[in-house]
Amino acid sequence: MKHISLSACLLASILMPSCQTLKPAAGATAPAPAPAAPAAPIWQSEAYTLYPDRVVQGPFEARALSATELVSNYHSPANAFLSPQVAFKFSINGKDNEMPTGQDHQLVAVPRPGGGDIETPPIVFGQRYVDATPLPADAYLAPNTPVKIRLDMRPVLAAFKKQGYYTNFRGEKLYQQDLKHVFVAGSAAPLSWDFDNLVNKPELEMKDPDGDGIYETMLTLNQPAAAKTTAGQWKQSLNTADFPQYSSDYPLADALYNLALEEARRAVEPDSTFRTGKEWAGVWTRDISYSIILAQAALQPKVAMNSLLRKVSPQGRIIQDTGTGGAYPCSTDRIIWATAAWEIYKVTGDEAWLRRVYPIIKNSIADDVQNAYDPATGLVRGESSFLDWREQTYPRWMQPVDIYQSENLGTNAVHYQANVVLAQMARQLGEQAVATQHEQRAETIKRGINQHLWQADKGYYGQFLYGRTSLVLSPRAEALGEALSVLFGVADAERAREVVSKTPTTPFGIPCLYPQIPGIPPYHNNAVWPFVQSFWALAGAQVGNEQSVLESMAAIYRPAALFLTNKENFVAENGDFAGTQINSSNMLWSLSGSLSLVYKVLFGMQWEPERLVFRPFVPQAFRGQRRLTGFHYRKAVLDVEMEGFGNEISSITLDGQPLADAAVPASLTGRHAVHIVLKSQAPAAAPVTRVANAFAPETPAPKLEGKNNDGHLKLRLYWPAIAGAQAYQVLDNGKLLRRTTATYLPAVGLGTDLQVIAIAADSSESFASEPLPVGMSGDEVQLETLAPKATQAFKGYSGQGFIEISTSINKTLTIPVTVPETGLYALDFRYANGNGPINTENKCAIRTLRRGAEQLGTVVLPQRGTGEWSNWGFSNPILVRLAKGTYKLTLALEPANENMNGAVNQAMLDYLRVRRVE
Repeated sequence: MKHISLSACLLASILMPSCQTLKPAAGATAPAPAPAAPAAPIWQSEAYTLYPDRVVQGPFEARALSATELVSNYHSPANAFLSPQVAFKFSINGKDNEMPTGQDHQLVAVPRPGGGDIETPPIVFGQRYVDATPLPADAYLAPNTPVKIRLDMRPVLAAFKKQGYYTNFRGEKLYQQDLKHVFVAGSAAPLSWDFDNLVNKPELEMKDPDGDGIYETMLTLNQPAAAKTTAGQWKQSLNTADFPQYSSDYPLADALYNLALEEARRAVEPDSTFRTGKEWAGVWTRDISYSIILAQAALQPKVAMNSLLRKVSPQGRIIQDTGTGGAYPCSTDRIIWATAAWEIYKVTGDEAWLRRVYPIIKNSIADDVQNAYDPATGLVRGESSFLDWREQTYPRWMQPVDIYQSENLGTNAVHYQANVVLAQMARQLGEQAVATQHEQRAETIKRGINQHLWQADKGYYGQFLYGRTSLVLSPRAEALGEALSVLFGVADAERAREVVSKTPTTPFGIPCLYPQIPGIPPYHNNAVWPFVQSFWALAGAQVGNEQSVLESMAAIYRPAALFLTNKENFVAENGDFAGTQINSSNMLWSLSGSLSLVYKVLFGMQWEPERLVFRPFVPQAFRGQRRLTGFHYRKAVLDVEMEGFGNEISSITLDGQPLADAAVPASLTGRHAVHIVLKSQAPAAAPVTRVANAFAPETPAPKLEGKNNDGHLKLRLYWPAIAGAQAYQVLDNGKLLRRTTATYLPAVGLGTDLQVIAIAADSSESFASEPLPVGMSGDEVQLETLAPKATQAFKGYSGQGFIEISTSINKTLTIPVTVPETGLYALDFRYANGNGPINTENKCAIRTLRRGAEQLGTVVLPQRGTGEWSNWGFSNPILVRLAKGTYKLTLALEPANENMNGAVNQAMLDYLRVRRVE
């Protein structure tokens, strides 16, 4: 599409009745940007255009008035064209437990005849309501629309009274004593589909003040006061002269560098640790680690050290932040801390630092080896790195224990690099045996990634392995993992070039996932995160893909300029910051990513233990002269000048003398001048895969139906049709059983574990459905027969009771198991853990299961809901090959099983389930 350079006001006069309708965001003090002289675009697409001094996106424009001042007339359109058709569901205890996926209540929130209130009838919990009010064409949700939502809970309360529990559509039992809250979730703010965080939105809680079983809440939809805005002007107000100063022929890039510097200064707390973002105080392990790797090791090494040390437990282990199921080991990406610590050492050469962090990393990896390493695949278990919001990354059926069981691309790249780093540290400290051991572990993980996650037909890695007793590969691209696989050397040179060329990118940048998950609002899903885009830029530079690097630079500069701050994320579909579920300005990892474009891409700074190497990459569109002055490297200060473009150096000098290997030695002291001349030859042309943002089909929800045929039970698998699906794949134990265009399988055999995947016309796949075991033989070992029964008055257990395990009770449990025939068995525990919510805190219970001295696996017992001790589920299945006979198994709390809480490592156990799966 041809793009004509227009000022914001002129373009607005074409698109809108009057330029006056285009106003700066609330609180803006700057006038609308003035027209500029025509300049050739640096980057342009149908979505936006980047010029040397400005960015233009439709009617919006941001401009650099100087190196220290930016103006923007951007205003989020998020509240302007909201549909009055509001989808919603009710929720007990903040869970998606009213109706199956794809079945929502529908309300048409338009004015009623005669000005009556917009109000639902009492909707029976579990029975779908569809508002019959006509939906006018081109109608939008009016600002400040009041809506009363009413819920009939009487059938649920009657079930409590009759039998003590209510059974939902999944067959799950909710006991009366576990009823804590009733919420409404939905599509229009303040409604939210974030079930896990409904507890933090008191306005969404339904109340029954008169006790008649009819719950109500009053909401105001589309509140203009809640519309998200940004400033209209940024003018530097903090002194950053002690930081490296950057200048170039590109005013916008210079101003955005200075914006990032100022925000980097604002990101430091009074105690000299990093603040995660403007909206979020505190030090977060993964946020600071990725930020340190991108830029902060070089920019603020002392603050980086302080921040990493804040995330070390009293036992000398890296802290996994609060998260899914009670944190570690459902999430295991804390180990990115190791790469950040190594980056600081390479920058500073501080041997005392190296000796301090070495045992922390070594001990943390040792715990991970016991708790999370999978010897069957060579991979490491645990949630996708940074993608720590269940429904945003995983199918809805996956519980925290399933997320622990998954094996993810980004997380495995991080564990691979941690072992590489530990080996390098060990060699630096003269511990050769440790170095060799962790080089071998790194190689095992690398081999596992390339064997189990590589997709030769797509040219990039899959998202993760997931399932229960059998794992399947999700073919989605996962941007951070793809980037890290290139940067860390998981992919060989040829494969790395292919990853950068073939991983899909969308008009506003590389989304965290591709394709998107339907029905899930933007946050990780359907979103671009600038810090991820920065790692993608580094990956593009490493493989010499100029188009990829240029696209990434534009995708980082556009939002920072328009929003006048480094936001954490924005919607992949429209590039807007206001449409994501949570966001913040002044985000540490976003601003660090912006700085990395200067330090690590354009100037190509690569730190090694004994030197600083320059490997510049300047896209031709950014050709010209640039300076980076006052850059501190150990005891030296460097003033670097560079001219030209490309990724090959024609000449490089230090104080006028040739600089061998383009490397500044660590022994250099004092102030020095570095001059780099690039060859001004573009790298060999390499493609990128630009696609429209797209969504995969919804995940099927198959069921079994039994028919008695002449005394023989015949089982049939069926599922509702999925919108947009052209075909379905039925899996048995993770292997393709049949491809069909029907929505049923006429006959299924016993001993199978079935899943269904929907396939769209473009060949994109849904997630696989929840595994459906059919007739798997097994046994149950009632644990109250082996240890004293617990005395708590919880419900829903089987047999005669249940037992408690904690840091002081039943720390070791001996369990006799008899199997009637030789085979592969899945061992798991029915358990309850009401010590916290499903999505945060740090009280996941952990134990080790052994047969004699042999470790069979780690038993992970995540939180299932605060105070929900009658909410029972199963731990992760541990696969063990057993010969016919009787065995004594030991379940024990071992030192490696210390969780992130330390004091509370508790669960209730009902029975051990033993099922033959092969």
